[in-house]
Amino acid sequence: MKLDMQKALARIEFENREDNRFHTPYDKEVEFYQSIKMGNVEETLALMKPFGGDGMGVLSEDKMRNLKYHLIITIAFITRYCIEGGMEMEEAYNRSDIYIQRIDKMQTEEEITSIHRELIEAYAKRMRSIRKKTMYSKAIIVCLEYIYSHLHTKIVLADLAEETKLSPTYLSKLFHREVGISISRYIMQKRIEAAEKMLRYTEFSSAEIASSLCFCSESHFISMFKRYVKVTPREYREQQFHTR
Repeated sequence: MKLDMQKALARIEFENREDNRFHTPYDKEVEFYQSIKMGNVEETLALMKPFGGDGMGVLSEDKMRNLKYHLIITIAFITRYCIEGGMEMEEAYNRSDIYIQRIDKMQTEEEITSIHRELIEAYAKRMRSIRKKTMYSKAIIVCLEYIYSHLHTKIVLADLAEETKLSPTYLSKLFHREVGISISRYIMQKRIEAAEKMLRYTEFSSAEIASSLCFCSESHFISMFKRYVKVTPREYREQQFHTR
């Protein structure tokens, strides 16, 4: 059945007026999302409205579904503002996916309200941490995003140069000037960070992690891991197990 948009608009405008129900002003919404983007935790919490209160439209007649829809929309906006503010795109989308999966499983309004504050505070704190670091040029941001997304494959300078439309020589100098280390060292650091997470949260063996993160061999992975983390992968996993 084809929707008559004019009739639908007229009906919802009438119902909203009758119920004295109005959406949050656009400038207030932008101010809220900008505060998250800038990592201003205190301002974000001050601007945050109680979830489910005034200013929330009706997306579903089912109250729980309505809350979930609104929270997912909120996460979508926050994700895009955070990417604009300097969060790596894959990190932003992965965080979004994790929260949405959690929301999908929730059964009570209390759970929704709790995770609403949790995720907003978490995003704002993460952006505060990111903004404390040096802000990079567009070419370097493209580089960082490419590296983040290709840790499981071989990364060569020529590929990065092609992505940024810069010469390999100039890109190398620009990267070192802005990031403070060489491209190869940065890639290795990111591979090691990814390996740490896999050792903490998965049961993959050193050989499997080495292969997954494109190390030339298991022995090379162990050697590099010890150089950066000061312990072997096995020792690191044992330390994390005892800590938990």
